[in-house]
Amino acid sequence: MSIDKETARRVAHLARIKVEDGDLETLAGELSNILGFMEQLNEVDVEGVEPMTSVTPMALKRRKDEVTDGGYQDKILSNAPDAREGFFAVPKVVE
Repeated sequence: MSIDKETARRVAHLARIKVEDGDLETLAGELSNILGFMEQLNEVDVEGVEPMTSVTPMALKRRKDEVTDGGYQDKILSNAPDAREGFFAVPKVVE
């Protein structure tokens, strides 16, 4: 797939990136290269390949999925610069 300058301009606008007109051709080429690489990856047969979390086999640590009240309010609020009535106190930022 080939990207033209107008498409590159639109992508830059949507990404909120300022790109000079002279650099649009380079950006279009780079985007075309990325899409070409993605097309190459789509050609790879991955049937029967399991997803991996790492290149080395390992099991993820798991914990019981149970609802608790936490019970750490005092420990958490001990590091707060300003805590009131069991909550973090922050300055007002909206008038």
